[in-house]
Order: sequence, then C-alpha cells, then structure tokens
Amino acid sequence: MNNDNLANVLSAISNHEKVSKPQLKTKCNSTVVTRVLDVLRTEQYIESYDVEADGRAGIITINLKAQINGCGAIKPRFAVKATNFTKFEKRFLPAQGFGVLIVSTPKGIMTHEQAKQQNLGGKLLAYCY
Repeated sequence: MNNDNLANVLSAISNHEKVSKPQLKTKCNSTVVTRVLDVLRTEQYIESYDVEADGRAGIITINLKAQINGCGAIKPRFAVKATNFTKFEKRFLPAQGFGVLIVSTPKGIMTHEQAKQQNLGGKLLAYCY
C-alpha cells in the first residue's frame, strides 16, 4: 500500500540514478507527482515523462538524464515564508545555489527560487540536486 506517492517516485528515481538505469516505470501517479515531474523537467533534472492509461491511476514512464545526485520528499511538509527559504536550503541542499527545493504555493508547485521572486510562501514538498 502506498502512503506517499511522491516519496515513492523520488526514491525510485534516486535508486535508478545510482545504478545508471535510463528509464523508470512506476504506478505511483497523482497530480502532485506529475507537477513535481514538470518542475524537474524544466530544471533539466529529467529528460521527459509520459503517463499511460491502464484503467486505474496510470503508469508513469520517466526518462532519466543521469543529472541527479540526490532527491527526496521532505517530511513533514514544513510551512515556509518567502523570507525563510535560506534556513531550509542549508538543511536540505549541499550548497547555496546548488539544487532546488520544490514548494507548493497558492500559485502552484514551483521551485524555491521562483517562489522567492514572486514573494510567495508555501509548503516544502521535495528537494533535488
């Protein structure tokens, strides 16, 4: 039973990157997962992904680029203000300006840099570097 689809997908991505597999298929599909994959694709961490219908939630096929050193879900989902991102950058990212935090804001799911520019706070979902 899947309790957290996002954590399962990010863990599978991390494991596939460690063993240099170029493609991942998973059944953990949700709107949050696809939005996070959109952010990872725009930030050039993954090449592409495709959702195939199977009569249930669907199967996601993710094409990897061997660009990810580490990624994972952030638990608990910390609430963060627009001025407090540096505290969490120090906690989850290896260096300032290296990697992204993925944040759920009232304007959608985006990186912490985009949230800073728009002066938005939100809930931390994941990190990737």
